[in-house]
Amino acid sequence: MSSSTSSMTPPPDAPDGDSPIASRSEFHTALRSAFAEAAMRGCRELWLCDNDFADWPLGERAVVESLAQWAGSHRRLTLVARSFDEVVRRHARWVEWRRHWSHIVHCRRNAEMESGEIPSVLLASDLLSVSLVDPVHYRGRFSHDASHAVRCREMIDAVLQRSEEAFPVTTAGL
Repeated sequence: MSSSTSSMTPPPDAPDGDSPIASRSEFHTALRSAFAEAAMRGCRELWLCDNDFADWPLGERAVVESLAQWAGSHRRLTLVARSFDEVVRRHARWVEWRRHWSHIVHCRRNAEMESGEIPSVLLASDLLSVSLVDPVHYRGRFSHDASHAVRCREMIDAVLQRSEEAFPVTTAGL
């Protein structure tokens, strides 16, 4: 599933530079654009954090293609959630992609935090960040600013501190 860098283009309404997010569609566009940019420009690590990823476009063909282009040696994708049940239900393409790339994908669960306490954040190390400060009204920011990335990393670290490995690729039967 490898594709050349030139075949991966950001969505036509992709945010440039730093852009506010003010709607659900802008949030989805920012995420798609972030995945496409991470694939085109490369970054060593991707961090995704959300309560359950139910409203992320992870299962969309374009997102999975961007991740397939991004994935490679010395890459790492970490997802942190309260639950991964919705990922299985809503994002079949991503779950299938993950089976092939399980050696670079790490899923962690924080069941101690209440629903809604886990931030919605995508961080592409040394590249960009997407965050929702108000997930109910989809208010947030797409940014290339290093200080915003630091704040996003701090939010993710706070959730990671009490997390545990979760969402195994395969389930062993008894």
